[in-house]
Amino acid sequence: MVKQLTAIIEREGDGYVALCPEVDVASQGGTVGEARANLKEALELFFEMASPDEIEARVHDEVYVTHVEVAVG
Repeated sequence: MVKQLTAIIEREGDGYVALCPEVDVASQGGTVGEARANLKEALELFFEMASPDEIEARVHDEVYVTHVEVAVG
């Protein structure tokens, strides 16, 4: 089975951090591509190793990524 998940990747120091908010799994890499690939591997390991109860407890089906406009200064 294939499941499409969200990856949020942001620069942190000299590298990048990748987060999947649906299951709260994160990874990192030296480039955006490495961070994405490492997150994919971490997610595959999570789904392989976690119990069905843990998966059910952690998976959030509704995740929204949007922009918010705020006043600053």
